[in-house]
Amino acid sequence: MVVTQENVAVNGSRSFSPQEIADVLRDRIRAGDLKAGDRLPTQADLAEEFGVERGAVRQALRVLQEAGLLTNVSKGSPPTIAEQAPGPDRPQPTMVGLAPRLAEAFSAQDVRIDVVCHTAETLGLALGEPLRRIHEGSLRPQSIEVRILVPSREITLAFPVPVEGHGEDDSVHQRWLAMRNAGGQVLRHNLLALRATHRMEVNVTFRALPFTPPVKLYLLNGEEALLGYYMLERREEEYDSQTLDMYDVLGSQSLLFSFQRQAGQRDTAFVEESQKWFDALWETITTDLTLS
Repeated sequence: MVVTQENVAVNGSRSFSPQEIADVLRDRIRAGDLKAGDRLPTQADLAEEFGVERGAVRQALRVLQEAGLLTNVSKGSPPTIAEQAPGPDRPQPTMVGLAPRLAEAFSAQDVRIDVVCHTAETLGLALGEPLRRIHEGSLRPQSIEVRILVPSREITLAFPVPVEGHGEDDSVHQRWLAMRNAGGQVLRHNLLALRATHRMEVNVTFRALPFTPPVKLYLLNGEEALLGYYMLERREEEYDSQTLDMYDVLGSQSLLFSFQRQAGQRDTAFVEESQKWFDALWETITTDLTLS
């Protein structure tokens, strides 16, 4: 079973996690049960259907919004199903485009994934697809090596940052750190569990960057590079009983640009140079990282 950050039993019955709710609603959209322009049921109706609190529904709706499947997500009215996402030959939001690329990468006998990101949250969600296929038996890699570079907790981040500047209580930084650690721990657990369940050789390693990466980079088996720009915006979010007004990014909405070795000399050079850049960071200025 793939672990999520919210997967608990309520009154003796299984509770849907926000990601599972999002998956059900996503399937309804893809099946045509919910069409572009349709409104979803209210949060109260969805909470009753799935037997969860409204907070879990709101998280699920944010996942679908970040994947480009919903618009007008707010507390005031039910969100609307978005127009059809761009085709596979065009850049897609990370949450939409990453999962199928990872699934293809996991079809290799020896899987190697190198990542530069702000947190591993989006990567962990996107890995749900290849992990599901491994558990059902349609993917059978023999070894998996995942290396992830994220910002150090010791640095002053370029983002997210409070709009009004840093104060004594830097809740914005604490929120980011909690997301970084929780997302990384869940990802590591789900991958390392394959050692016991499928007797695979699996290694997952994190290292800390001494700077805030302005882009996200996914290197898949040395054959493909996926690059996305972190787009800053001002937004508010509830955290620890307060409203945070901050400059932040929604990494899952960043468009991913694919470069593949097989696409010609230009793409080959980009993949090779990106791999050299990652390896140089890994071997020089980054440091050991404990997710705590």
